[in-house]
Amino acid sequence: MKGLRVRKIFKLAPGVRLNLSKSGGSFSFGSKGFTINLGPKGTRGTVGLPGSGISYSKYEKRSGAMGWVWAFILIAAAMLAYWLRTKS
Repeated sequence: MKGLRVRKIFKLAPGVRLNLSKSGGSFSFGSKGFTINLGPKGTRGTVGLPGSGISYSKYEKRSGAMGWVWAFILIAAAMLAYWLRTKS
């Protein structure tokens, strides 16, 4: 199925989520009304009026070797978050 999407979201801390899907992983920071999503392909910022359905979103592509650097940072941060959760 071409249009089928599957993703899993892990809440790491209040306002911090790790998003995993078949196309990769990303981190989301924020809450209702304001969210920043950092992924290997770029960064998306979204601002909205909660409950109204009105929002504005801006996407900035990441280029070149930064995708590989971001993948390393993403894996290291996920391992650190897992370690911190199991330690407490």
